Amino acid sequence: MTSSPVRTEPWPEWPPPATDEQREALLAVLDSGRWGATDGPQVEEFAAAFAESTGAPHAVCTVNATVGLFLALRAVGVEPGDEVIVPAYTFVASATAVVLAGARPVFADVRPDTLLVDPDAAAALVGPRTGAVMAVHLSGAVADVGTPGVPVVEDAAQAHGAVRGGRAAGTWGDVACFSFQSSKAMTAGEGGVIVTGDRATYERLWSLHNVGRRLAGGWYEHPALGWNLRMTAFQAAVLRPQLAQLPGQIDRRTRSAAALAQALADVEGLSVRPAPPDTGRHTRHLALLRYDRAAFGGRTKEEFVVAMASEGIPLDAGYRSLSVEPSLAAYARPCPVAEAEAAATVWVRQNVLMADEDAMGDVARAARKVRDAFTRPV
Repeated sequence: MTSSPVRTEPWPEWPPPATDEQREALLAVLDSGRWGATDGPQVEEFAAAFAESTGAPHAVCTVNATVGLFLALRAVGVEPGDEVIVPAYTFVASATAVVLAGARPVFADVRPDTLLVDPDAAAALVGPRTGAVMAVHLSGAVADVGTPGVPVVEDAAQAHGAVRGGRAAGTWGDVACFSFQSSKAMTAGEGGVIVTGDRATYERLWSLHNVGRRLAGGWYEHPALGWNLRMTAFQAAVLRPQLAQLPGQIDRRTRSAAALAQALADVEGLSVRPAPPDTGRHTRHLALLRYDRAAFGGRTKEEFVVAMASEGIPLDAGYRSLSVEPSLAAYARPCPVAEAEAAATVWVRQNVLMADEDAMGDVARAARKVRDAFTRPV
């Protein structure tokens, strides 16, 4: 493809430019000299506000969501030697948090349409050593949650504000973890929050992340084993204003994802993967595309991503199945659906989806141009 690229205009930045409210809040913390989580009210106030936004009564802020998953697993009773069922198509931290807790990740296959965990596949893996099931809300869609008699930890790192069946992400399982890493829908560069509806679980989480202290206990009273895994007041100051911005950003991405699906309707071999049934609000942290290489001259999705980049369209090849991840080889088991669908999945990241609906036409035009080039007789 030697002609001019389809798009030369820049895409929106992520994170978005800082607001005056964020600057004022950040400077207020700086000038106060009360920077730590236990020095002032900012972290606890943000935790309470975030919990309220999900409908969960309790929240604990942490240094990141990987640590949050580790704490959540410990809080629901996962012990060294236990097994935790994890979907095969997810970020590696979903599994490494299990390993950090001394447990063993057991990979469950996923649904071929949404890439969310297949509840039947997960249920078939439950055994006497199962300590928990991890339900990953991939790309802003709420996964099927619930295995009778087994604690459920929601990995909601990509699902701020997502709703399914009238219930928000974070209120389906026993405990849920959200991420504030730099690519996420709310971000402080790093950070995380854990929400729960159970007071006893909250008290365990609070103790675990606060060096084993207990609520209303003494500063040097450590009745339990714990770690210092607290968020800073700086992060809370940057995050708090984003709660009000989130709904409008979700609406923007939702409109773009719908426009993208419509624009791709006549592009054979490329489509937006559907939301699961009963989805009330898919937050479109990502738009997951299904790429059929047969319609693109047999070229791999990696070749497709490179060709689209040359047309000014930044896409991402996304995850490979954890069942073939070399660092997790000790836990490998076949997950044929995840392995096949990972090879057929391309991501549109949220900064692209923050562009207007017309920009989604550029994605479709570039895809048609790439397909024509890939299928043109030599």
